[in-house]
Amino acid sequence: MHTPTNENRYEYSGWSGTGTGSSGSGNSGGSTGGSGRGGVHGSVPWRFGLPIPRAGRTEQGGPCREESGGDAREGRYTPPDLTHWQSRLDTLRAECRVPGASLAILVGGRISTLVSGVLHRETGSPVTHDSVFPLGSLAKIYTATLVTQLVDTRELRLDTTVVDILPEFATADPEATRRITVRQLLSHTSGLACDLPHDQGQEDDCLARHVAKLREVALDFRPGTALSYSSTGYVVLGRIVEVITGTTWDTALRERLLIPLGLDHTVTLPEEAVCFPVATGHLPDGPDQCPVPVPQGDRTPRSAGPAGRVIATAADVLRLARMHLDGGTAPGGTRVMSVNAVAAMQHRETGVPDQWTVGADGWGLGWTLYDWDGIPGFGHDGASAGQYAFLRVVPENGVAVALLTNGGEARRLSAALCGELLDELSGVVLPEPFAPAAEPPTVDLAPLLGTYRRAGTVITVTGESAPGRLVHEFSPGVPGSPVPREMELIPVTDTVFAGRDIELTTGEWLPVVFSALADGTRCIHVGMRMATRQPGASARIITP
Repeated sequence: MHTPTNENRYEYSGWSGTGTGSSGSGNSGGSTGGSGRGGVHGSVPWRFGLPIPRAGRTEQGGPCREESGGDAREGRYTPPDLTHWQSRLDTLRAECRVPGASLAILVGGRISTLVSGVLHRETGSPVTHDSVFPLGSLAKIYTATLVTQLVDTRELRLDTTVVDILPEFATADPEATRRITVRQLLSHTSGLACDLPHDQGQEDDCLARHVAKLREVALDFRPGTALSYSSTGYVVLGRIVEVITGTTWDTALRERLLIPLGLDHTVTLPEEAVCFPVATGHLPDGPDQCPVPVPQGDRTPRSAGPAGRVIATAADVLRLARMHLDGGTAPGGTRVMSVNAVAAMQHRETGVPDQWTVGADGWGLGWTLYDWDGIPGFGHDGASAGQYAFLRVVPENGVAVALLTNGGEARRLSAALCGELLDELSGVVLPEPFAPAAEPPTVDLAPLLGTYRRAGTVITVTGESAPGRLVHEFSPGVPGSPVPREMELIPVTDTVFAGRDIELTTGEWLPVVFSALADGTRCIHVGMRMATRQPGASARIITP
């Protein structure tokens, strides 16, 4: 087991104290951080390692539900008009062809939930208040919270290098690897690749096996010099949690976070999820792009758990968000994190070249950070096998919205519905969905042409003039790899383009953003993942 440091100084503005490391409740400065099912953990009953729903917490009937959080903001609580928002959810969900959705709203410390549609289009099973959805990358917030707890208890330092905790950690660039820190993993600035196809089975050693595979993979850039979204970095963080706590990431998450917060409708393993109604993902199919159920269901490997395998209700997502709004305390006063630790996660660590894919203005320690015309916010998105999750939090007035969906034009639904909600409840105006202008500007593509690479991906940009073409290849040359994706590029500015599959005439636009590193290396950002242009790469010139 990793030996905790003697002192933990948080070396950036806004978190300048030292963690107390004590266990306690009320307003004490410590983090619970322990295991076991007594004391503060005893408020949630468990059987065979699975949560037993509390009386009154599982509801099959009625589209609306409301619960009290009982925090300090309750005195100025103005309830949302649930009848109105149920109608808007039903209408917009149908317009966006989303099979099913669960919406949770947090105002004044109280959580209200609304549901609409079906879990599976073919079975017709309705979405209920206890229906759980895979959260995709929203799982990263759970891992980031868990890691920050370890910083709080002096078991970990943000600027500790990974090899100090995992001596076996390595990539194809040993020298650069030795400089990667925990802070860089949390803020996506480590240079580790994002999506690596390493399914290491379902055994408890799957994270250790996944990390061992990284020695075969090159870094995408020198650590600390850029931002590129990295699920792999969160797998490494999960392994760090395992080494420090002496248990699996799944168990550590359950004992240190899920139980103290009473998240009894949140699990990490498919065999646990079957205790609840589970949403099935749907993907577009055919000429009309009608959502159809994913045949295999969610096949996210266990080794990807810290980056993308948490399964929960929308209300449970907001219970986690409420803890962050309440300065690290659970309902009843149990302290889960210190106030400083909560603030540190919302501290801006880096800017974001691509401000359109998820609407980010910056990145913190896990959280996506937003600036809505001067109103700060935080949250995260998630996607997995036809499922899409959205969380938006406005800390200045304690408002949060979580939307979980199982297919269709989920981003359009989120932009419309969450936009209306946040405008009414907090005065936040979300940006319009990303799209090119009706008359795009004239742009010289020549400086951007070429072949760009990152681990497992090759992106080729071609075209003499706009619109150009982008060919996106995943694991080229590897048997069973996805078919290359070819997109038309419509200019928005001279470095920002709207991409869409050339075979489609409708649907969402994908932001494609070009930038340059400090040394002048040209980069492309697709899906928040960065790839660098290859030196001397000759571009194919194609006139569309």
